[in-house]
Amino acid sequence: MTLFHGLSAFPLTPTDAEGHVDTEGLARFLERIQRAGADSIGLLGSTGGYAYLTREERKRAVQAAVECIGGKTPLVVGVGALRTDEAQALARDAKSAGADGLLLAPMSYVPLNEDEVFQHFVAVAEAGELPLCIYNNPSTTRFTFSDALIARLSEVSNIVAVKMPLAANDDYAGELARLRSMTTDTFTIGYSGDWGAADALLAGCDTWYSVAAGLLPVPALALTRAAQSGDAVESTRLNRAFGPLWTLFKHYGSFRVMFVIADYLGLAHVQPPRPILPLPEDAGDDIRQALEKLE
Repeated sequence: MTLFHGLSAFPLTPTDAEGHVDTEGLARFLERIQRAGADSIGLLGSTGGYAYLTREERKRAVQAAVECIGGKTPLVVGVGALRTDEAQALARDAKSAGADGLLLAPMSYVPLNEDEVFQHFVAVAEAGELPLCIYNNPSTTRFTFSDALIARLSEVSNIVAVKMPLAANDDYAGELARLRSMTTDTFTIGYSGDWGAADALLAGCDTWYSVAAGLLPVPALALTRAAQSGDAVESTRLNRAFGPLWTLFKHYGSFRVMFVIADYLGLAHVQPPRPILPLPEDAGDDIRQALEKLE
């Protein structure tokens, strides 16, 4: 089992305008990732638009994913919700459907403090009864996990990993050393923010939680394996090919860009959930040119 190690690919969750999951379209994304050989799939992450889906639709997505790739590629399911009882229910749904692990972000409207986040995670970890990854994503949740809180949570049963934002000043080696000194040997540390993945992997992180791999798993996996092997020259070359796409991710937001990529690849013609609007047509030309660099 490669849960919370290597390349974890995060696909879109295709839906119609009413928020109903297109299970056939989702299966196309998942099969593409599974064939490429990614180490795990992160369903219903930020790229999967979990915050825009009802509990019933999230349940449908997990059930469809398990039917498609269950037993082939480990499946990590996002279970973030505003209320603790809702997140607990989502965690139970994911386990019942056959998920292998959970990913939890501290969603909120009222800003949360560390004790509130700690109790929230303990409750969901107990309810889900599956290995759980802390989702430290301050750009969306407006909550930043302190090193001390990560260390405290790492002692909780079932909490086994953290998904970190890009390190300040690109000091991945320093951050990894600091966190590893505070957590157990089995607790894994990975990063999101695709444009920093090569540096994070070369510094020795355990996991790349990748947006791009949700639709472009082959080049993302090549970059992962090169960096994991310590081949700085090859990983730098591959990361440079991704450069134009990373620029577009930063400019437009990776979530919006992924919808254009899905359409360009002929995998699904879907729109982002409102109030998010599709990108203008001229952005599509830039995205297509960026993809040509990866061919």
